[in-house]
This record gives sequence, structure tokens and C-alpha cells, in this order.
Amino acid sequence: MRKLLLATLMLLPILMSAQAIGAPDRKAGEGEGPFDRLILRGAILIDGTGGPASGPVDIVIEDNKIVDIAKVGVPKIAIDESKRPELGNGKTKEIDVTGKYVMPGLIDLHVHTGGPPKAPEAEYVYKLWMANGITTVRGVPTAALEWSLNEKKRSEKNEIVAPRIVSFHRPGSGKEWKGRKILTPEDAKEWVQYAHKKGVDGLKLGAHRPEIMKALLDEANSLGMGSTAHLAQSGVAQMNAIDAARLGLTSMTHFYGLFESMYENNDVQPWPVDINYGDEQHRFGQVARQWNMVKPGGEKWNALLDEFLELDFYINPTMTIYSAGRDVMRARNADWHDKYTLPTLMDFFSPSRTSHGAYWFDWTTEDEVAWKKYYQVWMQFLNDYKNRGGKVTLGSDSGFIYQTYGFGTILELEMLQEAGFHPLEVIRAATLHSAEEVFKPLKKPIEYGVVRPGLLADMIVVDENPLQNLKVLYATGAVRLNDETAEVERVGGVEYTIKDGIVYDAKKLLSDVEAMVDKQKQERGEK
Repeated sequence: MRKLLLATLMLLPILMSAQAIGAPDRKAGEGEGPFDRLILRGAILIDGTGGPASGPVDIVIEDNKIVDIAKVGVPKIAIDESKRPELGNGKTKEIDVTGKYVMPGLIDLHVHTGGPPKAPEAEYVYKLWMANGITTVRGVPTAALEWSLNEKKRSEKNEIVAPRIVSFHRPGSGKEWKGRKILTPEDAKEWVQYAHKKGVDGLKLGAHRPEIMKALLDEANSLGMGSTAHLAQSGVAQMNAIDAARLGLTSMTHFYGLFESMYENNDVQPWPVDINYGDEQHRFGQVARQWNMVKPGGEKWNALLDEFLELDFYINPTMTIYSAGRDVMRARNADWHDKYTLPTLMDFFSPSRTSHGAYWFDWTTEDEVAWKKYYQVWMQFLNDYKNRGGKVTLGSDSGFIYQTYGFGTILELEMLQEAGFHPLEVIRAATLHSAEEVFKPLKKPIEYGVVRPGLLADMIVVDENPLQNLKVLYATGAVRLNDETAEVERVGGVEYTIKDGIVYDAKKLLSDVEAMVDKQKQERGEK
């Protein structure tokens, strides 16, 4: 086994360029529908707008769209059957969800699909997303341009079991551009035009130099394409978050460039003199040392909030992906790893000089304290922005740093609540506001992200109240003591994930994932 692991690590640079195996065609029995008429009966509805839960209601879906939400009674009183919508004729189905909670499907705006060596098959990733209630993802990118666009089309046609896919790509990607570099503004515009013709939805940008960044954004915005940026430390000195927002960037992902936009006494981060950005413990350990370089509530802090708000700038923080830095032991031993994390993915997470994000070379208590302090300041900024009317959205970046696909998305919900968001604000960030970020560059109303007539039938059903405990949205549910039996049990977990009016048994999707993990363990002689 040790020899196998060493061989895998030696081949890692080659394997990282390999592509995931596309999802197999959707099999008979994988999802029911769409139906001429589908009715969810007796639901308690959390619609995604931030309004309170309400019910009982009957939610009527025809084909892939919601057509009616009928109030059929009041709590604790028998439902008036005369008020219930009729099922009608044709291909129909009704599901009794009395007392269960229905809410929009989650929209994760920062995902990657994996691939060798960590997650060779896209089916594994897609089913984890769907089992955790994620009905739309934005790949930044999911994988190589042509592969991603093909999987996007297959998902649009519901030929595969997968969320709908919004496809963002980095400048210079694509087979026709292989070997070419973007060196001039003219190159930048040419690539954006090329990507647009290919069907790319938007740009995943770095901290490009100003003239390149401007050209990329000008062209993307003129074509109705979205944009987000990871303003990496290697270039943030010349392109921080406010610099990019002023040039027309739609949103930022992660935190890079945020603190640098409001330093009190510095213009660049005062890195140690022996810093080597190629050493990932230097890279990720030192970034948290910015926590005391800004002044919460200060003049620069407030000026940045105000300008972001004026620019209608979206923040997609992806707090989950760095959360292991606060407590690596907790992340390494999460409840879901044993059954649902592939052994190859766990190998990838383990300390390694070659696996991206596996930077636990000598992680210390001091490192974790710095990250805890950093999160406190970062979360305060996000909450302040939300309270002023700014849009904070959902993203996970799972597949790195001990974050398993799908589960990392639910952790992001918990971290938004930790930041000060009310659970209704958390769900709004993960649904309505995330949908608005997708549709903003298109200058058109949202097509999903809220449960209301006229929108696509993307929603989830859970038998516990997520407002009372967001943990019930984890595919593995939440742990609770049953006082009647004195037994510890798991409750919740998404019961149904509905995408485009097709009803998927989320527990069955999770069981499929468990079988994939078991198979790999058996092949490796671990079970």
C-alpha cells in the first residue's frame, strides 16, 4: 500500500492534468419524472426570499415548472380537502410531505468536479452534490472547457444525474488556445469572444495586471457574461478587490484582495523575509496573519462596504474551504469521511508537498489561532455587508483541504450563521441571492432559486426544520437523543432533491456513493 501511495504521488503532476470520467447516462429508476402534474401535499414552505416558513401548502408542478402554491389550511387544524388542487389526468404523481419542509435547491457558486487522482468519476461528485440538496453548481471551472460544456449540456437535458451546471473558465483555456498566452488586451478580448462562442457562461479571473483585467471585463460585460475572481496573493498588490470591482468585476470568491483593499498602515502584506509562495504552508499559513491589519468599523472598512454596495458587488466567500485551518483535527475526522469520502480523496487531503491544499507540513496551534482570529474579522465584514443590503452568496470549493463534495456546501451554511446571518438569511444567500448572481450579467429575472409559480421546479424536501438546525441539511443528518427511547439517532438529511421537476431519492443517491467508496476500498484491499 505504501508503494502504491508513493507511486501515485510521483505521478501526481500527470494525473492532475487527467480528466474525470463523465457521468454515465441516467438509468431507469434514477429519478422519477418530469410529470404532467406533480403535487407536493401539505408542505411547510421556506421560499428562499427571506420570509418566514408557512404552511400547510400544496405545491403544484407541471413538467419542470412550479405553477401553483395553494394554501390548504392552518397549522394544527385538519386540512380542508376542498381547497386542495386536483391531481388531474396524464402522467401524474402526488407526494405526501405533511409536516416536512420544502425549500429551494441550493446553488453552490464555487465548485470543481475533481478527476484523478482524488475523484476519478464525476458520478461520485454529482451524486454527493444532489444528495446534499444542491441543484445548481457554478464550475470555476468544473474541469477542462470542452468537457465541462459537454457535461453542462447533458445535465440540461437531464441525461445524467447531476445539478444544472453554470460553466465559468479561466482566460486562455480551451483546446484551440492550448499553448497561447494572453499577453495583451487584444489577446484578452479575443479569448473572451472565443469563449462566448463556445458557450462559456463567465470568467474565473485571477489578479491580472490592470490593462488585461480591464480588457477581459469590458469584453465579458459587453457580451452578458459573468465574472468572479480569485485575486491571488501573487498578483493582489496590483489588483485587489476594489480595484477589480471598479473595473466591472461581478463578484469575488474567497477572501483574497478583500483585506488588502482596506489595510490601515500597509499597501502590501508584510510577508516574512524568507517567504516562498510555492511552499503551501507559507502561502496559507501567512495569509491569516492579516487579521490585525484592518480596523473593523473604521473609515476604510466602511468606505469599502459603501463602495461595494454602490457597485452591486457580490461576495462569494467560500469560508468552508479554509475552515480546517482553525481545527485540522476536526476536519480530518468529520462524520462522513468513513462512508462517503473516497480513499483516493482522503490520500489527496493528507499532508503532501504535491497535493494542492494538503499543507499540513507542521501545522501548529499558533497557525490555528491566527485562522480563528482571521475568521472573526472576515465574518464581521460579511455580516456588515449583508446588513447594509449587500449580496453574500454560497460557495464551497470542496475537494481540497479535508472538504468532501456536498458536505462542504452545508458547512458553508453553518459558517454563514456563525458570521451572524439568521437562518432565513443563510437560506436566502444560498438560493435567491446566489441565483441573482448567476442572472445579473444576463440582465434577466432569475429562473430558479425561489419556490414560486413560474420558476423552475428545483427544490428539496427535508423532514426536519432547517431553521431550527442547519445540520439537518447534511446528507448524513444531525445527531439527536430520542428522549422516548433513550437512544441516540440521526435525524434529517435531505429526503428528496427535485431538479427540473424530476424527483430524486436523496437517500438512494447517498447509498450509491457509499457503494462507490466501498468498491474502491475493496480494490485497494482495505475492506
